[in-house]
Amino acid sequence: MAAVVGLVLGDAWLWAAVEWSPPGDAEFYSRGGFDTLTVAALLVAALVKAALLWLILRPPAPGPLDRRAKVLRRLLYLAVAYTLVPWWPIALLPDGFDTAFRLAQWTAIHILYLLVIRWRSRMLCAAAGAMFAVELAGTANVLLFELGLQELGSGGIVEVGSLLGGAATIILTVVGQRRDGRWSRGTLAAGWSSVGVYALVVLLGTLFSGSLAILVMTNAAGLVSAVWAAATARELPIEERPADPPPARRRAIRVAVAAVTVLPIIALIHPEQAAHLTYTGSTTDCYDRPASGDLKPAERDATFLCLVRSRDGGVPPMFPDSLSDQAILAYGRALCRTEDRAEQEALLTRAGSARPAWAAAPWNLVYVCPETIGETHPELLRSATEAEAATTAYILEENAQCRDPWPRTKGVAQATAKYFLFVDGDPGYLVHDPEDETAEKDAEQAMDRVYDDSVQIGVAGSAALVGHVADVTNLCLTVKAFHAAPPRRTAGWRQVNEVPIVSRTGRLTVPERGEGGEVGADAPIPNLAIAGKGRYRLRVYVRIDDAGDEQHLVVVFPGTSRKRLKLEP
Repeated sequence: MAAVVGLVLGDAWLWAAVEWSPPGDAEFYSRGGFDTLTVAALLVAALVKAALLWLILRPPAPGPLDRRAKVLRRLLYLAVAYTLVPWWPIALLPDGFDTAFRLAQWTAIHILYLLVIRWRSRMLCAAAGAMFAVELAGTANVLLFELGLQELGSGGIVEVGSLLGGAATIILTVVGQRRDGRWSRGTLAAGWSSVGVYALVVLLGTLFSGSLAILVMTNAAGLVSAVWAAATARELPIEERPADPPPARRRAIRVAVAAVTVLPIIALIHPEQAAHLTYTGSTTDCYDRPASGDLKPAERDATFLCLVRSRDGGVPPMFPDSLSDQAILAYGRALCRTEDRAEQEALLTRAGSARPAWAAAPWNLVYVCPETIGETHPELLRSATEAEAATTAYILEENAQCRDPWPRTKGVAQATAKYFLFVDGDPGYLVHDPEDETAEKDAEQAMDRVYDDSVQIGVAGSAALVGHVADVTNLCLTVKAFHAAPPRRTAGWRQVNEVPIVSRTGRLTVPERGEGGEVGADAPIPNLAIAGKGRYRLRVYVRIDDAGDEQHLVVVFPGTSRKRLKLEP
């Protein structure tokens, strides 16, 4: 009836009525509708499907079932129901879901086949289990491919083996049902027909892959397998329950079934010496370098593998892609046991590293051997929360070492903090207008003047670069802003310089050390341009205390003079 209605309404409705899904856009619209052969195939398929559905929907036979038979009946009916679901809702599910569901479903069904069917022959039962294992390996290979994981073996070999194993599994299962004697001739006929349909679908799908008529007929014939599964489930009552075998025999049967199922799969797995690339620099997000203390052991291994395979910034990876995950982890743990840099270089050379001279840093090795690295670098074992707390405590301690050199002269805006410099080659720190469009250009010119003119302060527009006089990595910095020039008070200071500076946006400040930064002040620095846009004078006091620490006092106040002054202490 649905096919007749579909024929009246048009080709698209006819396809939907028979195939239980909308027509594929590319196939349907490129043809401008279906040809006569396809329409005839749809009408024949509608009659075939109606007959097969009548056989599928027959109620199960009455009778008692044991626990295994009950589970098998439910799984078979679930498989039949899943077969009848249109393809397009399944296509909306995540990649790999359909294959994973069918793999789990039919694994359970075939294991129960081995346990429920009275095979009357151990050899026949073992052969059925072996063929199913081959078929299972092919389905598992498809799932691994869909998930983008390492496959079990060569795709062509596994695919052909899966097809042959699937046909052999159906044949041996039907033979087992016949020897069991509890299934009717109709069910056995449906089983044998499933073998023919299986071969027919593979053959026609290969020879006539572009024919819609062939696609319709093979789709309809495919319901024969659902008829066989439904009939098998329907005729499952236990006529006479055999006595349970002795415990030792039950264990032997379980071991044999497990061996028959697992060994063929193991035979298809690549040897371990082949590269097993589970984690790479492009598939694992390790650039944020998570804290070692927050990771589980497996997560630490994954992070290490990602870091040493990373090509971030065009840098060659520490280990080549030809090494497996296991080999790299072994080399990583060996690096943790080395005594010096020379041993690390020799080990990396043996591993085929493109950069053996770089050795391995402890902040990388901590992920693969935290106990060893933790003995010399306990800070690397901290969690993110512990690291943040330790950083905060360190900043407070460092800032507490700096004192205001003019405690009685309060500025309108002021702050005292530890300023951290680059370890190598940092000329000093900036006092600048960060919102000025020319700030970057002014900063570059100010730096050039410090280097070229050998002055302590280089000035260009809204940027002044203040150099340090001692070989230090940090210094104590105090900034103060006044409405008018404060007293000079040069006594006790090594250098005092005063230069002009401009604020084009109404801001003058010193860069702060942001989150994860290495350079800047470790406390909030206020806006020193307290009079808004305009010209200011910048006075810088510098001295070295008895402990060898460098102290700077930066004073800012409005002033239109463009002179550079060097005040004598």
